[in-house]
Amino acid sequence: MIRLGSNSTTRALLLQQANIDFVQQGGSFDEDSIRTTDPKTFVYEATLGKFNELFQKYGVAQMPLLVADTVVTSHGQLLRKAKDKNDARRMLELQSNNEVSIITCMIYQSQKLKMMDISVTTYWFKPFDVTHMNEYINSGECMGKAGAIMVEGFCQPYIKRVQGYESTAMGLCVEKLKHFLII
Repeated sequence: MIRLGSNSTTRALLLQQANIDFVQQGGSFDEDSIRTTDPKTFVYEATLGKFNELFQKYGVAQMPLLVADTVVTSHGQLLRKAKDKNDARRMLELQSNNEVSIITCMIYQSQKLKMMDISVTTYWFKPFDVTHMNEYINSGECMGKAGAIMVEGFCQPYIKRVQGYESTAMGLCVEKLKHFLII
């Protein structure tokens, strides 16, 4: 059993699908306190901030702690969670018919091991259909998602090519995590 230090339903679903027992207890770290615009630095600092907050609160004596964060980048721009529908539209238009990288950082610590990983999955998208994009934005599904995208949902029909793990793009590289859970 591990403690998932995240409020993400998608991360919880990834652990369930991987048959990893967990309890979900996210924190309240303020990502807006991070000032860097470098995507890898941002995702690392956000993950570390969340980890430190939850490690102080829970430690790892009772169960290992797992924390993760994800950002999206396209055209060198850091794309975080959309602030509103217009921000979501701006981000999606930037990603339409372009290369998009999704960067996920995770920190896992048990009593025996501490590991940190930064994984990148890159997608090449076809142009997004404007009507479909507007339906997606109006549904609200894009809110709370890094870069306003869902590779397992809205973006699926537009994927031309992918390099990396889909789980990384969904917010937690379960394929890499599994190796450390057996140690």
